[in-house]
Amino acid sequence: MANENGEWIMRGLQADDPGCLHTSKDVEEYVNKVGFLPLFRNSVDGFSVEEHVESGFWWSGNEEKDPWEWRRIIASHGEIAYGKFFDKKAGFISKEWLPYFVNARRDGYDFDSLWDDELASRRMKKIMDVFDEREEIFSFELKEAAGFGKGGEKNFEGIVTDLMMKTYLCVRDFRQKENKRGEPYGWHIAIYTKPETLFGSEFVRSAYKEAPETSRERIIEQMKKLYPGVSEKELKRI
Repeated sequence: MANENGEWIMRGLQADDPGCLHTSKDVEEYVNKVGFLPLFRNSVDGFSVEEHVESGFWWSGNEEKDPWEWRRIIASHGEIAYGKFFDKKAGFISKEWLPYFVNARRDGYDFDSLWDDELASRRMKKIMDVFDEREEIFSFELKEAAGFGKGGEKNFEGIVTDLMMKTYLCVRDFRQKENKRGEPYGWHIAIYTKPETLFGSEFVRSAYKEAPETSRERIIEQMKKLYPGVSEKELKRI
C-alpha cells in the first residue's frame, strides 16, 4: 500500500495471474505454506497478502472478494494467528510457526516473568491483568477495563500493538456490537485474546525448549529461502 499524490494505491495481481489468490481460503492455504505473511506491502517485495491478490476489491465490503474482509474471516477460524506482528503492522502467522515467533519475540519470558523482572511497563500489566478474568474481549471494553478510558491511561493502541509484537496478545475475531434485542449493528470490532487461549498454552510455548536466538534464526532462514537477495538486516527489521 503506497500513498501517491494523496491517494492510496494497492499493489496486486491481475485476476488471471497464476499466482493470484482469489478467496480467503486461498490466503489461509498460502500462509500455511510460507509460514507467515504481513497484510500490506512492505520493503520486501512479495512479502504481503496485498501483492498476491487483486487490487480492486479492498474495502469493498464484498466478503467473497475483499481481502480486508478476509482478515476477519481468517481470524475467526482460529487456525492462524492474526495481529500486528510485523514492524508493528498487521499480518498472519501459521500455527506451525507461531511457537517459534513466541519464543523469539518473548525471549523466553512469559508475561508474569517479564513483569517480575521489571521488563514490562505498568500500562502493559494493566492490560494483561484483564485477561486473568476474560478469555477474550472487545477492544473498546479492554480499553475501559484496563483504565485507558476518558481521563485514564494514554496510548492504549500503542501498548496493545507492543503486546502483539511480543506475541502476548493477538486478534481472535472481529465482531459487531449487539443492541438490547441481541441484533448486531455497526462496524466489526477487534476482539483480543492471548495466543495461549486460542491454541493452548502447551502448544504456544512448545519452542521454549530451544534458545530464543535459535528460533529467530529459523524465521530468518525461512525468509531467506522465500526471498533470496534481501539483506539479513532488512529481514530482521521486518
